[in-house]
Amino acid sequence: MNPRALIAEDEPLLALGLQQALAQAWPQLDTSALAMDGISAVEQALALRPDVLFFDIRMPGQSGLEAAAELADAWPADALFPALVFVTAYDEYALQAFEAQAVDYLLKPVQPARLARTVQRLQQQLAARSSAASDTSLDSTLAQLRALLAAAPAASAPPLQMLQAGQGAHIHLVPVAEVLYLEAADKYVRVCTATQEYLVRTPLRTLLPQLDTAQFWQVHRGTVVRASAVASATRDAQGRLQLTLRERPEKLAVSRLYADRFKAM
Repeated sequence: MNPRALIAEDEPLLALGLQQALAQAWPQLDTSALAMDGISAVEQALALRPDVLFFDIRMPGQSGLEAAAELADAWPADALFPALVFVTAYDEYALQAFEAQAVDYLLKPVQPARLARTVQRLQQQLAARSSAASDTSLDSTLAQLRALLAAAPAASAPPLQMLQAGQGAHIHLVPVAEVLYLEAADKYVRVCTATQEYLVRTPLRTLLPQLDTAQFWQVHRGTVVRASAVASATRDAQGRLQLTLRERPEKLAVSRLYADRFKAM
């Protein structure tokens, strides 16, 4: 069976260009699967289980990096995780990060010589996986994604001290020191203290760089928790981690991507 790829690219002409270039560089690769945004890329990848992913870094809804992180968390444990290539316009930070983590990438516009090297690496990677006694592709990808997410430029401003939460005609000022966790909820962020809940219109991805990372830990794509608010971490029958909080009754799920924070537990 020929290998199959999923191309996630929000610009149709660029997606078509990559399809045509791959047809020349790797005629046996099936590139018929296309996604126009990060969310549909995750859905299609889970349904199709392709051998290779080409994820554009900048896509509406979710970036390619965020989509890859969500996909790695949802990927079936009994299936080989696809080989991953990021496609990006020139960005010095991104290229340095990819090279440091040995994550393959293509620059736009894609050059035939560079694509040929990528194809060769992918073919070698897929061949090595098929002959390996055990697969470590998911663990390797998780480690690379953790490092890439951690390598994002840090916010230069001091950590956020106060959140503004609108409620009807009122605006509540919520001290960050009282926040136990934040959770993405549609177009809002749910902010939970020991006794209250508020909705903030600012996206979690915007708030996250403004929080003190020594105090607030991201434990899921949509959840950030104050480390000191965590009482314990336990695994369920499927091996998934859940956090019990000191001052809240609900439990918080921990994704595969961030489970390494709690290895000692």
